[in-house]
Amino acid sequence: VQLQASGGGLVQTGDSLRLSCTGSGDTLDFRSIGWFRQAPGKEREGVSCISVVGNTFYPDSVKGRFTISRDSAKNTVYLQMNSLKPEDTAVYYCAADANVGTRYCAVVVDAYDSWGQGTQVTVSS
Repeated sequence: VQLQASGGGLVQTGDSLRLSCTGSGDTLDFRSIGWFRQAPGKEREGVSCISVVGNTFYPDSVKGRFTISRDSAKNTVYLQMNSLKPEDTAVYYCAADANVGTRYCAVVVDAYDSWGQGTQVTVSS
């Protein structure tokens, strides 16, 4: 499956953005999908994931502000980001789990084998 991430941009503190991750070549429904981010000089970190049955995970850094969801008809996974902070500034990537049919997901980089190209999110103070 090929993934295309989009929706990034330059916003101010407290604003919202919705990122999209659209799949081609195969359906996303049978894989967990994760969102990750990487800021300059930092390691890639997971910010959310959604399993094939809709279970989700968020680290404390984004819990209550970010929401992940699927639209099967559009073969797309969204990441709604609210109350954005300058520390959310990074390149955001979506990725598909290497395994098919997992009921629970985790934001472990090595578990994902198909990655989108990334979309820049910049939050100004």
